[in-house]
Amino acid sequence: MSSHMRWVVPVAALLVLFGAPPDSAGQAEVQNNFKYNSGQDIQPVFEGWSRNPDGSVSMHFGYLNRNFVEQPAIPVGPNNSIEPGGPDRGQPTFFYPRTNRNLFRVSVPKDWGKKELIWTVTVNGKTQKAYGWLQPEWEIDPAGGAQTGGRTDKEYLSNKPPAIVIEAASSVALSDKLTLNATYTDDGIPKPAPARKPALGQETPPTLQGNADAPVNVPAVATPAGGGGGGGRGGVQGPTVTWTVWRGPAAATFAQRTTPVKDGKAQTTVAFTKPGEYIIRGRASDRFLTSDREIKVTVK
Repeated sequence: MSSHMRWVVPVAALLVLFGAPPDSAGQAEVQNNFKYNSGQDIQPVFEGWSRNPDGSVSMHFGYLNRNFVEQPAIPVGPNNSIEPGGPDRGQPTFFYPRTNRNLFRVSVPKDWGKKELIWTVTVNGKTQKAYGWLQPEWEIDPAGGAQTGGRTDKEYLSNKPPAIVIEAASSVALSDKLTLNATYTDDGIPKPAPARKPALGQETPPTLQGNADAPVNVPAVATPAGGGGGGGRGGVQGPTVTWTVWRGPAAATFAQRTTPVKDGKAQTTVAFTKPGEYIIRGRASDRFLTSDREIKVTVK
């Protein structure tokens, strides 16, 4: 087992092992179930590796932003680096709240061997790392990455990722909104599923439960800035395009973060909060497989 593997033992398990009484300090720890709006760290995540047709290997990464509201912008450099070969290996510099899976991949040579690819992120005075290496058990599907769920049925195996082309102006005034137009093409697999209600989960606003001794960095904020029309798929069960700030100095507000595709088209608008250079990403999804395209935008 690698020296980088860490074992985390739940507090409740320790209480059982050491015979702590139910009303001990450990019980108060369980009651203080905080969701922090800000001030927490970002944990980069290595999600597995896949083989490429040319013999090279792709390392797949995502991240967990432990804040429910704060969306840090961390430029490539000492606080946001991937090594070796970096610090810039195509990673995001703008981080949305909570879990964001299978966002990008980094290619390494076929003779990579036992070396490690390390993504380091420092924010709010805390440094976290993700270590990627070619452990056999961590090989994943190159098309769907960590999101395929192990499907092997005929419909899934014959499915091809959708393609996306994005059209937008290359610059915009800070006071104006930018229109994003996506052209989506796909093989029609899978067929659209019936609409369903959105799941309740990590998108719930920060709350304080149990003990009244609240930390000072839990303000009563219900919606993350820049969220626009919602960050998830919600009840949409057909093809979609999801828009994000991939790189940039601040949040941007999309009229609709996830837009349904109709007649091969998807459109939204975005308003920026600060001038600067941005990279906007559109992720086309047929519900199983995805494709990404990025455009550069200068906000004046």
